[in-house]
Amino acid sequence: MVTKRFVAGAVCPRCAAMDKLRTWRDQGREYRGCVSCGYEDSMRLDGLADPEELTTRVNRPDEVDAAEQGSAIASGEAQVIKFVPNPTKK
Repeated sequence: MVTKRFVAGAVCPRCAAMDKLRTWRDQGREYRGCVSCGYEDSMRLDGLADPEELTTRVNRPDEVDAAEQGSAIASGEAQVIKFVPNPTKK
């Protein structure tokens, strides 16, 4: 059976409620959760970082995107869009 314990004086990182956080453990992780807003997170007990996210076209570094954009502009494939602000009403 898992024993969940409240942490005195702890403040929830999401809702900032005091004395609403509780903590519990299983074999490999330690968890904390807020009973007020439902926030939960965890960390590994062995001290190692969680595996990093794989690099994909969505989350790759900006310098790769900048290089591709530069080649698209040079080849004439990119279209320049100008944003004009709306006129103010008087």
